[in-house]
Parts: sequence; structure tokens; C-alpha cells
Amino acid sequence: MEQVGEVLMDTVVDCYLTETETMWLLDLPAVSVSSDSENAEAVKERNKAYIELCKNRQGNDKYVERSMQTFNGAPKTKEVQSETVTMVDKAVMSTLWDMYDSFCSESGEVEEDVATPFERHEAVVPDVSSVSLQTHPKDTSNIVSMISTGSDLSSIEVEVSVPLGKEEPIAELILQSDKFKHDLAVMERVVLENIFQPKLAAYRQLPVLEDPDYVWTKMEVEEESWTEQPLGPFLEHLWAFSCDLTMGRNVSSMAWNKRNPDLLAVGYGQFDFRDQKSGLVCCWSLKNPTWPERIFHCDSGVTALDFSSYNASQLAVGMYDGSISIYNVQNTEETAIIDRSDSANMHRGPVWQLRWIDHEIGRSSEDKEETLISVSADGRISKWFLHKGMKRTDLMKLRRTKDRSEKSTKVNTPKNRCEVLISRLASGPCFDFHPQDSNIYLAGTEEGEIHKCSYSYSEQFLDTYQAHKGSVYKITWSPFNPDVFLSCSSDWTIQLWKQDLCTPVLSLTSGQKALCDVVWSPHCATVFGAVSDSRVEIWDLRVSILDPIIVSMSSPGVNPSTLLFTPETDCVLVGDSEGQVSVYKLKNFTAGDSTQADPLEDIIQYTLASHL
Repeated sequence: MEQVGEVLMDTVVDCYLTETETMWLLDLPAVSVSSDSENAEAVKERNKAYIELCKNRQGNDKYVERSMQTFNGAPKTKEVQSETVTMVDKAVMSTLWDMYDSFCSESGEVEEDVATPFERHEAVVPDVSSVSLQTHPKDTSNIVSMISTGSDLSSIEVEVSVPLGKEEPIAELILQSDKFKHDLAVMERVVLENIFQPKLAAYRQLPVLEDPDYVWTKMEVEEESWTEQPLGPFLEHLWAFSCDLTMGRNVSSMAWNKRNPDLLAVGYGQFDFRDQKSGLVCCWSLKNPTWPERIFHCDSGVTALDFSSYNASQLAVGMYDGSISIYNVQNTEETAIIDRSDSANMHRGPVWQLRWIDHEIGRSSEDKEETLISVSADGRISKWFLHKGMKRTDLMKLRRTKDRSEKSTKVNTPKNRCEVLISRLASGPCFDFHPQDSNIYLAGTEEGEIHKCSYSYSEQFLDTYQAHKGSVYKITWSPFNPDVFLSCSSDWTIQLWKQDLCTPVLSLTSGQKALCDVVWSPHCATVFGAVSDSRVEIWDLRVSILDPIIVSMSSPGVNPSTLLFTPETDCVLVGDSEGQVSVYKLKNFTAGDSTQADPLEDIIQYTLASHL
């Protein structure tokens, strides 16, 4: 590169300035030309040729529509300034009559006979088109006008002459139609699900969404801020299944449908013979917590019920007079499909419990049949044959035993042996079949004894468990450990048993009231619930073997009678003496792993070791 020196600095340099090419920053090609321009005539000729081409294009075989693929250039972002765009929303409703009238007005043909659209509109209400109205010239003093208005154009009036005083029968036919009742039921469910949405969401363990349109009052905000939430586990009341028909009736039994976990059957009946009245069975659905889906009236008080697992629509109902009826919940009729209330083959005392049992009939475990088993106050555990016209056979007779002290003091003479043989049968309040072996079952008696029996051997008991001092009201096997079962009694105690031990592993007492019911939780091996005459108890043996973790007192004058856990959620149902089935959610309660039975077995082994 040449360096700049003094010689170059003194040299004269010539600079030439030339015009560069014009650079257009914005070029908008014109779409019109002046009539005085040179190419104005050429543009006019080209426009005329294009107009003629468009006229001749329709119906010309030379032109065929074809799809083409075009290439769009890469987009380029440009910023511009403009005024704010104002958006306005507008809506218009168009009914079927509007579209029909518009179609007729455009075609220029207005049908004088409007029977066709009227019949289509009338099809919404069934069984009305078949009603024949016989008019008399002297009676046509009333005119019923049916008008459907959607706009000024859609106003069709049909006049039907109806005799005076004949409108009410037509309204009754509409109200009694099956289609109208079905539509009302669906509409009622939709409204109730909107009302109970927070409660149903909490029941199904879904997040509860607050209503954004609800405005909290100042008093409600203050009450919410001052309300103290319990820190420990507690029962949160969601709703109660009750109606006018159930008020004042005692809830005697409850059962979930085996295939539809949203369907609950509830039996209403008194346990005391002095307060007996007609019974009632209601099938409640979560879709309508205010009114039952099915209602069955019974001549006697209902004491027990259970759904079939093979035929989920069959509901077996046991009553206080010893009769058993089978209902089909799919039918809207109240009559039972099988009724043995007038048969000489029924029980001679109240049916305290009945259950559908899957019993093995062959060597293979898959060869099973469903059998209805019942126990009654007459001391008989019976098996019912439905295909033979509701015939029964006795599986076991609960013979009454003598007192232990009386046995030890009396001399074993032939007279005493004869007294044992002819002793009357003991009342059987409850039974439960083994969850894995359908040939083994337990039966409780009013004497406080629990007998282990065999399905195929009815001569004597396999074992007897003695610890209760009062009538045994409920026995239930653990769904997680097949060797463990619970029992509750009128002696205020809950006994935890192991199958191979004739003495209880644990004796649980928390109050001085008779315990009416005890149920294992289907979600945790160490959790169960119990009810007494004044309160509801939830036990967790992992936390404590001395006291329940939840105690919920009932209202004064209301006695809980039965308890049932929900099969899929952490909720519990409690029936009481006033006809209400209250639904509670277990709050602040951690059940742990529901598939493990080891914690329960560890508690039993630790307790047995401490007794040594």
C-alpha cells in the first residue's frame, strides 16, 4: 500500500459526482389510468374483453376449475400506527319457525296447510296427538290457541275447538306421559348437580371450585374468619339422604350396589316390636340427593337388605315378620318379583341379616353360584333357592348353650343331658362369610357367643369364641387379613379376633353405650368405624388401641343405627333413628397404604407378645 507523503499531499485530485439509481421506499402501483393518457384505449379494450370472457365462462367446456399450489413469500413484520379497533359483539337467535318462514318467503310459496310443522312441534309432548276431541255445536264456547312466536314472520295460530271444561284432562295426560316425566327427572338432576356441585366434588375427592359470581357478605366473611377448623381428624358433613317419606323412620340397613357405586339402597324399619309399623326401601342416587330413584313400600318393617352381585338389579329385603322379598330396581313398579310374606316356609322371627354369597359348587374355584343366606331371631341360618319358588334349607341351628358356671356346678346326669338336647334355639343377630373360603362363616348369638360354622356340615359348630357379655350385633371379616375379624356387642365393647384363637386379641371400649354396628374400612387395614346410641367412632389401630381418633356426637334425641363406608372415596355414611342417612367426609385423615395388611398383623403380633 502506498504511503501518503508530502508529494502526494501536493498532488491535485479530481472528484466526479454522478447521479445514482433512484431507490423507492414506497411504491404503490396504480390500478387506474387517466382517460387522457396514451394507453387509455388499450386498457378499455382489455376490460371489455375480460367482461365478455366472464360472461362466456359459465357453461363453457373450455374452462375447467383446477387447484393450484402457490408459494407464499416469507412474511415480514412491519410496525404501523393506527387507531384503536373497537370490537362490538352482537347475537341473533333464529328458531326453526324463522328458518321455515324465511325459506317460504324466498321461494314465494307459502303453504296454507301448517299441519306438518305443527306436528313436528307437537312431537315434543308425546301421547297428546292420540287424544281425540269430540266437539258439539252447543259446547264450542272455548277456543284454545297454540301460538309459537319467534319473530314477526313466525307467528302461526292454530285454533282447536275444545268443549268447555275439557282442558284439565288434556293437561293430566301431558303430566302423566312417560316422556314428560323423564324430561323432568333429567332437568331436576341437572339443577341439583349444579346446587350440590361443591359437595359432590368433595365427595369424589375433586378440587372444589368457588362460584366466581357469588358475592360474600360482610357477616359471612367475619364468620369464616372466626370459624376454627379442627387441627386433627374430624368428620365434615356434606349432605343427608332424606325426604318426607323417611322422616321419623329408623334406618335399619344400608347396601351399595355391586356394579353401580353411586346407587345406595336403604331400609327403614323399627327394631323394637312395640314400635312396629310398615317398612320402606329407598334407592338413592348421587345424581339426586333429595329424592330416591326407587321407592318400595313393605307391609312389615325392613330389617336387612343386600344387592346381588350376579344380577345387580336384584335387591333382597328381609323384614321384621320373617318374610323375604326380592325386588327388581330396574322396574318402576313397587311390587316384588318374589314375595314369600304369606308362605309357611318363611322365618318365625325377624330377619336380622341376609347376604348374597358366591359359593363354590365344584372342584374348580371358577365354578360358583350365588346363594341367598339369611339369619333370623328364630335361631336358624337358612339358604334360599330362588329357582325353586323361594324354598329354603337350614344351614345351621343356633342351639342355646347353658351358662358356664351352671355347667361346672351341675352333675352330669341323664336328666341334665336331656335338658341340653331340648334347649331352645338362640337368636342369631348377625353372620359373615369368610372372604376367601365360602365354606366357612361366623354366626353371632344373643348370648354373646360367636360360632364358627361350616357350609357343608350343620350338625355342630367348628369353634366357639366367647368374650362378649351381651348380644353380638355385628361380625365382619377384615378385607385385608383373612384371619382377622371384628365383633361388636351390647356390652359396650369391640373385640378384635384372630381365627385360630378363641380369645380376643384386643378389647376396645370408649363409651358406656351398646354398639350397634362395626365396619372395616375398604381403604386401610387398620381403620374401622362403629356407631353407638349417641355417637359415631372412627378407629385407627396404628394411631391408638385405646381411643378412637374421631368421635362425632349425634344431635339430642337422634341415635345412629348403622354405618357404611363408601367403596371408592374417603367418606362414611351414617343412618339414624330419624330417617336420615348423613354423608361425612374424613378430613385431615391420612389412611396410608390401603393395599398393605402388614401394619394390622404387626399390631396383633405385638399385642400377643405383650400378653405373654
